[in-house]
Amino acid sequence: MRPLLHYSLHFILPLLVALLFYRKDWKKAYLIFLATMLVDLDHIFADPLFDPNRCSIDFHPLHNYYAMGVYLLLLFLKKPFHLIGFGLLMHMLADAVDCLLM
Repeated sequence: MRPLLHYSLHFILPLLVALLFYRKDWKKAYLIFLATMLVDLDHIFADPLFDPNRCSIDFHPLHNYYAMGVYLLLLFLKKPFHLIGFGLLMHMLADAVDCLLM
């Protein structure tokens, strides 16, 4: 159940946000949101590479609180930067929910 919720938050939440708040350009917004999943490339520095019982928040370099502060600041910039910030923060939210359910 946990993986289903985790991946739903990564794919369905950004779709709903794109449809609700960026109706005119929802496809572009959704693609940018999906592209922000590249933030998970920081997982390649972890040992082991994948651990289903590890909380990503504050473990991986791009999932720490300082990085989240930068993502928050991106919200105040113009397109596409605010979309990138929004996508990264949704990603952090999805990972945080997963951590809470562990």
